[in-house]
Amino acid sequence: MSCENIANCGFFKKYQESKNLVCKGFMLQFCNGTKEAECERKKYKAAHGTPPSDDMMPNGSMIHE
Repeated sequence: MSCENIANCGFFKKYQESKNLVCKGFMLQFCNGTKEAECERKKYKAAHGTPPSDDMMPNGSMIHE
């Protein structure tokens, strides 16, 4: 089951084609898996009314390329 925010998620849009295994793992667990309710991106948006940076991963950590 996919997250209801997947179509508008900046992280997913930016990194869905990434070869980065960390990104792929988070997408499997949070975007298309059982940890959707634990997504820090969703919590951030609920608290602030705006989505977080596209570089914020579902666990709340930032990607630094």
